Amino acid sequence: MESLPVSKSAYLFPLATVIAWAGNGIVSKMSVDVVSPGTIAFYRWLLAALVLLPFVAKTLWRQRQAIRKQFFKLSVLGALGMVVLQTLTYVSAQTTSATNIALIGSVVPMMTMAWGVMLNRERPTQGMIAGSLISFLGLSVLLTQGQPLALLHQPLNQGDILLLLGAICYGLYGVLLRRWKLPFSTWPSLFLQMTMGALWLLPVYLTQADRSVSAEAWPMVLFAALVASLFATYSWLRGIQALGANRCTAFMNLNPLIGTGLAIWLLEESLAPSHCLGGGLTLLGVFLTQRLKSPVRLRRRRLPVTEG
Repeated sequence: MESLPVSKSAYLFPLATVIAWAGNGIVSKMSVDVVSPGTIAFYRWLLAALVLLPFVAKTLWRQRQAIRKQFFKLSVLGALGMVVLQTLTYVSAQTTSATNIALIGSVVPMMTMAWGVMLNRERPTQGMIAGSLISFLGLSVLLTQGQPLALLHQPLNQGDILLLLGAICYGLYGVLLRRWKLPFSTWPSLFLQMTMGALWLLPVYLTQADRSVSAEAWPMVLFAALVASLFATYSWLRGIQALGANRCTAFMNLNPLIGTGLAIWLLEESLAPSHCLGGGLTLLGVFLTQRLKSPVRLRRRRLPVTEG
């Protein structure tokens, strides 16, 4: 059966999503010394949830019993998906570059597959094995500015470590989201997770030394809430409807490339050889992880048969 023709304009949806995600890394770097990490993270999810509330209020009221039953899972997903990665990105931006934010963030799909193997007992693929080794080599080059042997005696940049931790947690979020299969459609589920994220961040926000949001900071907060959170999700879902999940997922590989380009263009960051080599190896590893899907087959050794 032949597939239906797809309008070329449909490809703008996943492309716009990836640009929004990459732009969020730029905003994270620009927010340094302008607004505290806890403040921008809190207002991001609070504002996004408030904008979404009128569209999901009736559905949420009908499903209030299910919300109570799923409260713990929603809390965990809100913490992993909305709080950890995003807040750590804002914190890491104080000590690392927007280029590193884009490149290190590219390992999230690989982390998701690794969690799937550990939690769901999914069989590792050839791509996961080869891709993980290549990506690890790439990250070691990237994180040590081209001197991977420095890992043996030199501490890593704190911001880069936080980005890796965030990627690991977001990979776990993706696996749990699929595994738990919450009884909510996309937008109500997103609203509930955003609300949980804001609640988790409330104590952090209240303990910030400076909770103010200046006129310079508000455009960054609004971009994070409206563009990187709501618009990106809407555009991604429209892309999946028009193109299918597989075609849209391929666009995620453009995220680090666009993020790096924006960092060079808007923030005038320089592209070092370690970025090219380390980032290239990391992206190659992620690409192999996604493309080589044949499961690894372990050969069992046959014990010799003894005659009795």
